[in-house]
Amino acid sequence: MTKTIVVKIGTSSLTQPETGQLALSTIASLTETLCNLRNQGHQVVLVSSGAVGVGCARLGLTERPRAIALKQAVAAVGQGRLMRIYDDLFTTLQQPIAQVLLTRADLVQRSRYLNVYNTFHELLGLGVIPIVNENDTVAVEELKFGDNDTLSALVASLVEADWLFLLTDVDKLYSADPRTVPDARPINLVSNIEDLQIQTGGKGSQWGTGGMVTKISAARIAIAAGVRTVITQGRSPHDIEKIIQGEAIGTHFEPQPEPTSARKRWIAYGLVPAGKLYLDDGAIHAISEDGKSLLAAGIKTIEGEFDSQEAVQLCDINGHEIARGLVNYNSEELQKIRGCHSRDIQGILGYVDADTVIHRDNLVLI
Repeated sequence: MTKTIVVKIGTSSLTQPETGQLALSTIASLTETLCNLRNQGHQVVLVSSGAVGVGCARLGLTERPRAIALKQAVAAVGQGRLMRIYDDLFTTLQQPIAQVLLTRADLVQRSRYLNVYNTFHELLGLGVIPIVNENDTVAVEELKFGDNDTLSALVASLVEADWLFLLTDVDKLYSADPRTVPDARPINLVSNIEDLQIQTGGKGSQWGTGGMVTKISAARIAIAAGVRTVITQGRSPHDIEKIIQGEAIGTHFEPQPEPTSARKRWIAYGLVPAGKLYLDDGAIHAISEDGKSLLAAGIKTIEGEFDSQEAVQLCDINGHEIARGLVNYNSEELQKIRGCHSRDIQGILGYVDADTVIHRDNLVLI
């Protein structure tokens, strides 16, 4: 049965930890594995980090740059070199590939989001393996994915994948960092991500930007889209085939049985929230338990400046995020009508754009 499989490999798996030079044997093994999957009839997408790391090695830099302009310049050097290596290896196995560079802005605007979706659909239909990376050369800080774990989960959601593999420098998820906590317990299966109790370290290797925190966040996005997600060892790409065949390798996150709609996933994870609305208990119950729209009466305070139809976070009074949604009024209007009954909006503003602040069709629980 044909599956759509997204594989994300991090800089820590692609490079030698001591030098930052490419780990060619791992890349060759990964290429071989992905070609095997294609030959079995599966659709495959590769999300590959490594442009900045490869650029550093090419330019003789001994550590990853912190200044964003320098990092973007180094990424520009590294991305072409990385793609050349992939192209050489995949061409040897007669597998066509494509380069897809994305920024968060490509997913924020609905028309561009749909355009990206159509591009992936055509590439996969042609039997091509798209190789995806964040477009580090042009991405601005406030519109960055931040790490390729998040990017891979959004891509998996976009293409409605069956599997997302997050290849990293540990074999699975542990209750704490096994490199520093000897009795850390391995976690083989996560049925409910809300029950996950682990101590996560900071970011990963000196050459990468990810860590376990970002992988768990990525898993949260993917399983909401109905994508089974696996964290496993990046140095052993052949394990991917074994896992698909049923072997118990790595940590598996079970997908939600009823995935949220593509539009609601776009609202929840594709958009960058422009502000926050703090709600009273009645409003929280109405939207989370009863599936109702958000009314002005339930809003206690507002944070940030935003226009109508922008995404905002809906929080309880302690700042805990409950949901996200697209607002029907801008922040200035909401400051005037918050806490008021819907029938009073006409008298306060002189007009009514909508009875609801966020309609339930544009609201998604987090």
